[in-house]
Amino acid sequence: MENADLKILLVDDSRVMRRIISSLLTKMGYCNVAEASSANQALEVMEERAIDLVLSDVSMPGLSGLEFLKIVRQDPAKCHVTFVMITAEAQLSQIVSAFRAKVDDYITKPFTKDFLEYVIKKTAQRHLSGNK
Repeated sequence: MENADLKILLVDDSRVMRRIISSLLTKMGYCNVAEASSANQALEVMEERAIDLVLSDVSMPGLSGLEFLKIVRQDPAKCHVTFVMITAEAQLSQIVSAFRAKVDDYITKPFTKDFLEYVIKKTAQRHLSGNK
């Protein structure tokens, strides 16, 4: 799948963080990026359009990123979506909880453009090949 074809949903309650990550994605050639400022808004976006990859913060008001992940994984129409957490939360218990809920990868802030690109390509390729 080409970068331009990958449908990404970026979920973060921080507008500044969404702008930073969106800019990085554009520089990597990803041009099909939707944004949501909350997990509830992200679920609405996922009802309206097909998404291949979710990049979600963990700590958000309302539904947390972990709760959002669990909802996505329980929905037969969405459970196949690649899901990557991008967060400042680096406590081992939170990371373990995310992997138990079947997150595909977990990126802690701060991160580099190169690392983000590596994780996106690795997780997208794993899903395309059917290996989760």
